[in-house]
Amino acid sequence: MRLRREVCAAAAGARTEQEFFTRLGQAGVLVRQRHSTTHPGEVTGYAVGLPQHAAKDGGVIWYGGGKLAADLTLPKLRGRWADPTARNPLTGAAAMPGLAVRAVLRASVADAAGQASGEADFFARLRAAGVLVRERFSEVNPGQVTGYAVTLPGCTGPDGTLRWYGGGRLNDALTLPRLRSTWAGGRRGTAERSEASRFTAPERTEIYRHAARQAAAAAEHLRNCTAGDPGSGADAAWAAADTLHAAARATGSRVLRCAADGYDRAARAPYGRVPRRTREGDRLRAAARLLAMTGGSVGDGTGQAGALVANLVALADAVAGLREAQAHAAQAAAAREAAEQLHAAFTQARGRALHPGRVHPRPTRPSAPAGRAHDDFPVPLAQVLPVAVAEESVDVGSRPQAAQPPARARPAR
Repeated sequence: MRLRREVCAAAAGARTEQEFFTRLGQAGVLVRQRHSTTHPGEVTGYAVGLPQHAAKDGGVIWYGGGKLAADLTLPKLRGRWADPTARNPLTGAAAMPGLAVRAVLRASVADAAGQASGEADFFARLRAAGVLVRERFSEVNPGQVTGYAVTLPGCTGPDGTLRWYGGGRLNDALTLPRLRSTWAGGRRGTAERSEASRFTAPERTEIYRHAARQAAAAAEHLRNCTAGDPGSGADAAWAAADTLHAAARATGSRVLRCAADGYDRAARAPYGRVPRRTREGDRLRAAARLLAMTGGSVGDGTGQAGALVANLVALADAVAGLREAQAHAAQAAAAREAAEQLHAAFTQARGRALHPGRVHPRPTRPSAPAGRAHDDFPVPLAQVLPVAVAEESVDVGSRPQAAQPPARARPAR
């Protein structure tokens, strides 16, 4: 379970194949790449393991991506990063406020600079990550690059032109002369760049709000698909798993983590088929990557992302309705269970916010299904969700009104 969770979280947050393997290593997962026997150097697959999970002979027990889930093989994961229609991995990110856009650019530049071996590698990594780059050339020596500026696709000013950010405007350590001196010395990372890649609390809040808007829009899209063409919602339902895994990692919430694990079954199409990509699915995946960039919270950060969690409840509930319309009972039940867990986390975090200092013990759950549903839903979802979204000041356009997921019926004896 842990290996599948770590692979799903790394895939959700990665914008490139290399970043995927880097994130796995940072999570303490051992990675072994499989290379082609006919084309030396070409990676055709991967396997993962944990240092503490060893066989009797002391060797690591390895699991290929396909063993973890049918859609976690390397060829299918590559579909997220190399798309023939040239969709940008940060699709929809420009809809964020300027504070959040600048934070995303600063973190992207700092990460690319820390991993690059030189100037050409640096610019290549930025472009692969979905960042637009404009080099500044010398007026005295034609062809000599003296600086650079970056932006996100669609990030425009009042006049409709792209809004560019120079490296020095993002952070003093990210000017091209400073980066060149670092690369010349053979150093890949500095404390200044590490600090530049971190998000402040206001920046993280803006990212959460942006992700909440994308989740609300996807939930509305799924409800429309349920009423008209359920098959057209497959990609958004699949991409919702990425958003859940990224939100769980960003907030550090154990309950969100369990909800993301359970939702995986509702997200996947039969036989590991990859759905045709849609705009709504791409925006959910971009929101997941942005959440992953914020890093993890210290402790449970569910209360800081109230609107995001509330809209994830609505999203999971919409997926449950979609799966019911498709007559996929097992997937519908998994989505409904995830919605219940998310709602429980949301109401608990809301209670802590309304009554600071009060001890909120975790209730003991009765064995009966109806009793478990009552514990998960102490407050009707239809009453809580609009209040939470309003308090977070999230403008979601036509805000979805999620219905309370029904309690599971007592089994017949």
